[in-house]
Amino acid sequence: MHPYTMKKVSGQDQEVVGTITILFHMPAHYMVKFWVLSVFFCLLGLLYTANASAQALRFQPQGASAAGQGNAFAAQADDPSAIHFNPAGLTQVQGIQSYVGTTVMGGSIKFKGPTGIDSRGDLGDSVSTPLPSHFYLSANLGTLGVARLSSLTLGLGLISPFGSNTRYPLDGPFNTAVTSAELPLIDIKPTIAYKINEDLSVGVSADIYTFASFLGEGHVEQKQISAGALGIPAGASVELNGKGTGAGVTASLLYSPLKNGAGKPILSIGLVYRSQVVVPLSGSLLVNGTKVSDASADLVLPQMVTGAIAVWPVRTREREWKVELDVEYVGWSLNRNLDVRLSNGATIPQPQQWSNVPVIALGTEHKWLNPQWLPHWEVAVRSGYTYTKDPVPDRTFNPATISLSAHTLSLGAGFLCKGAGRFLGVIPCSGESALWPKGIGLDLAYQEWFYESRTVVGNVNPTVDGTYHAFVHLGTFSLRALF
Repeated sequence: MHPYTMKKVSGQDQEVVGTITILFHMPAHYMVKFWVLSVFFCLLGLLYTANASAQALRFQPQGASAAGQGNAFAAQADDPSAIHFNPAGLTQVQGIQSYVGTTVMGGSIKFKGPTGIDSRGDLGDSVSTPLPSHFYLSANLGTLGVARLSSLTLGLGLISPFGSNTRYPLDGPFNTAVTSAELPLIDIKPTIAYKINEDLSVGVSADIYTFASFLGEGHVEQKQISAGALGIPAGASVELNGKGTGAGVTASLLYSPLKNGAGKPILSIGLVYRSQVVVPLSGSLLVNGTKVSDASADLVLPQMVTGAIAVWPVRTREREWKVELDVEYVGWSLNRNLDVRLSNGATIPQPQQWSNVPVIALGTEHKWLNPQWLPHWEVAVRSGYTYTKDPVPDRTFNPATISLSAHTLSLGAGFLCKGAGRFLGVIPCSGESALWPKGIGLDLAYQEWFYESRTVVGNVNPTVDGTYHAFVHLGTFSLRALF
């Protein structure tokens, strides 16, 4: 039996990730209502984190500009999503800005056992709901009227970088391992960034991982069919659930030793450290819908170190071209077990024994600034490649965490309207009211994940042995405003 296996679907032959970011601008009284609604729907969407990463629980796309570049963004980090990618980059984000997004996602998981038995799962439905989302808000203190603190920028993020939502047939071949699993984990990120000098900035953010009672079930849960262990009748429906809060920290720096005549970086180096987080989970063991015991477990999230370098071979007043390489170390070996402790003194062992793995991302962006063919706009095209390695060994693999190595290709485009420009040819892109944004725009990103199929042999639960394929496609829509 595999209780509390709270992971993210990520093993796919192909996965499509599309991301759209919109900078929006409208009359003041409508704008206030609009952003209240935007944040509300974003919070609803954060119930389920996306099942799109090759690395078990992780969901890597957290912003459209970054997603269009294969998530190679830690050395650029020049929009509010820097709160996630590199908090030090917030010192580059002028004024007050917000960035809100949500993802539409669907897909399937295919299994073929050693005897030829087939099965198929999905991400909770044809479209995974509620929709996984992200929200960022940043403010430079100088913009708020505190001139002597203009080197400080504050930020707040609400994102879903880890999670799962999977579903399989109740009569499937590995129903004693899992029939469904959900991990609606959210990360609250209060952030501060400080500009030490014109070349060096540092940033730090707290990572508060928790669950919200008003979102869905408000806890992690896994369901399966009993194999007859622990005195539970074979064939009975078993559910394990729990919730809790854990905290960690992200610390980073951004160093730009080379700049052009306008003071813009032409070489930037980013370094980001994310600490390990342990989320203590407390909940219940239910059999056929009736609680039979209290239960607890410790969910371990990995420490991560990212090094990034960005170079702008071209950066003039007319156009910019950036190339960036990010290399990330993910310490999944800290996830040794997910043992479930019952109030009657029994322990259900759940070994993990995951491995440390790399993530390598290469991305580029070409941008035209105020081109003659579209005055008052900035237009960007983007592309990228990401390699993510599978951390889960055959012995402890669980279908609730479809984890396969993957190669991701990304494409993107961005449009930013300021000054006398008009969004959609109608809405002014800048206004004098404090409640009226001073810029609006649209970012689009598309990712396709080419997953390596996997054959599991020698699992602790023999019913899990077999070959896995999956297909997932995503489209993410985000709103951004510059004040």
